Amino acid sequence: MSQMDPREIKILSDILALVLEDQKGQSETALEAIKARARRDGITGGALKNLFQTLAPDIDRLTAARKAREDTEIRTLESTIHTLRIQLHDRGEVLNRMEHNLRIVRGNNENLKSQLHVMQTAHAEARHMLSMKMMENSYPRLMIIFVAVMAGLLAGIAGTQLFHLFYTAFHPVTDNARYLY
Repeated sequence: MSQMDPREIKILSDILALVLEDQKGQSETALEAIKARARRDGITGGALKNLFQTLAPDIDRLTAARKAREDTEIRTLESTIHTLRIQLHDRGEVLNRMEHNLRIVRGNNENLKSQLHVMQTAHAEARHMLSMKMMENSYPRLMIIFVAVMAGLLAGIAGTQLFHLFYTAFHPVTDNARYLY
């Protein structure tokens, strides 16, 4: 028996599938097509049986290889899914920590804002009290400055008079009025 074309095997399998159909017309037509092909190619029933028997181990081998490949892909995908789940869990924990930290920072921010408001109020009160103290102290300062200026003037006048008194005592003054006429 010669090597069959894979396309021929596909056509033969399609025709066999039609033979097993429930509809009598299609089933009988497919059976007649199989008989005609077998006569044309010179294939007997025994040769067809041998064909299926030789194809069966190849199918088992192909199926086993495909199944092994699929199992490997499934294990790879499961490993990938497991890795992704671990990463998702880790990222979820990181997100929860960040949200917790954000709540703490917001609480601290609100606390600092309230402290700033208290400090600004205290600063405004302190400035007001300082300005009031400066206004209260400005009147006595002016009085002290006025008294000091007056005392300085009186001391200056007294000092000048005392100077002239001693000067005239030690240096007699000549009367210059007689030289004027």
